[in-house]
Amino acid sequence: MDPAMQHTGKNVLVPGRTCWRIEPADRFALIIDAAEYFRHAKAAMLQARYRIMLIGWDFDVRIQFEPKEQTLEGPGRLGDFLSWLPKNRPGLRIYLLKWDLGVLQSMGRGMMPIFIYNWMTGKRLRFKLDNMHPVGAAHHQKIVVIDDAMAFCGGIDMTIDRWDTREHLDDHPCRVKPNGDPHGPWHDATTAIDGKAALAVGDLARERWRQATGEDIEPVSAGADPWPENLDPTIENVDVAIARTLPELDDRKAVNEIEALYVNAIGSARRTIYLESQYFASRKIATALADRLREPDGPEIVLVLPQSAEGWLEQQAMDGARVSLFRMLWGADAHKRFGAFYPVTERGEPIYVHAKIMAIDDTLLRVGSSNLNNRSMCFDTECDLAFEARTDSPVDDHVRNTIVAVRNDLLCEHLGVQRDAFREALNDLSGSVLTAIGNLLGTGRSLKPFEEVEVADDESALAENELLDPEQRSATMTQRLVGSFRDLAAKRGPR
Repeated sequence: MDPAMQHTGKNVLVPGRTCWRIEPADRFALIIDAAEYFRHAKAAMLQARYRIMLIGWDFDVRIQFEPKEQTLEGPGRLGDFLSWLPKNRPGLRIYLLKWDLGVLQSMGRGMMPIFIYNWMTGKRLRFKLDNMHPVGAAHHQKIVVIDDAMAFCGGIDMTIDRWDTREHLDDHPCRVKPNGDPHGPWHDATTAIDGKAALAVGDLARERWRQATGEDIEPVSAGADPWPENLDPTIENVDVAIARTLPELDDRKAVNEIEALYVNAIGSARRTIYLESQYFASRKIATALADRLREPDGPEIVLVLPQSAEGWLEQQAMDGARVSLFRMLWGADAHKRFGAFYPVTERGEPIYVHAKIMAIDDTLLRVGSSNLNNRSMCFDTECDLAFEARTDSPVDDHVRNTIVAVRNDLLCEHLGVQRDAFREALNDLSGSVLTAIGNLLGTGRSLKPFEEVEVADDESALAENELLDPEQRSATMTQRLVGSFRDLAAKRGPR
């Protein structure tokens, strides 16, 4: 932790340290769950005039933007829509850059990679696979940029098993795989921004394309406003920071802005640290949290995670590491200010948490692609957006109110309670978020606390090794991967 940031009241977001750039946005919207995101993304792309850039970990051409009821023009499936759109928008070009999937990702998801069809090769519809990363690393950013005037950036992939609504019903007829099989409830988040902040994300997307293909793309200079009509901003007129993780390459030094942002934000907290993440496997982040728990007057810490990781291999590596880090935090929690939870549906089915969100007091909100694991801190390619109540701003009440409202809204969703009920519980308990959560836990739709007995069986030989969660690039990465697989096979025995 940077000692200069802890408890000083200084700004956390500092270009060159905890972020890349800070640029103004006229509008910033937090979008919860893919039902909303897919619809708003299609609505924005329909208004594109010059260029759409899609940068992603994965795309599946079979997903439907509006599986319940089509309200927007054009084909409903992603692949058909991207083929149809440039034919019906003269002058529009589409660039789609997808991570060149590796064997680890394929095994972890339990399925073979789905590749985009050959028809995505026209001059106005460009598709490329991006393999410009260290061995074993992934391109994990999830970005859509439209005319350099609007951008989506966060944690939602345009792929299968993602669609869900905030109700997270036990059974939803639209929550199905392309083959018709149902998939479970899924909680996720992304953002939408415009103005100079969107142009900056466009700069990042164009640089990603250049590194992957060697082709330079000029910024879009003509004015446009593709913001969807039905997307209400969460906040207006706010300075947005862009934070990145970029692994070291032969011609580029590593960029670890996201890790610095996490650590310094944790150090700045006074009352409450709220975190949602798919994984909890970073010892550096856990150590920063444990340090705050040991303080007699430190902040409360609330973690919302999935009950377990998705896929057997990820469960072995990520859930196994989580056991060790939970024990560290429980051991440091002498003042009883730590709680870790997973959300469940009305019938008690775990809701998979894929969102990556951090809210610090009423001072900082971060949403992006990065998880609380080593890969996201220093090995994979990530992009997060954040804004804060600036200490040099005399009046930043709209920012502070927005951050608290977002955190409380998320907790109301997870707990299955109305906003008034949560607000009343919070006020009655002198602002203790953790105590309010404890008093509102119930049967049916709610949060369930992780218990030490419950996670004891999650220990794994893969926990905190470098098979799926390396801490840095290494010239011998391939040899370590092979050795890890051999050790794993030996421990599992014959199948």
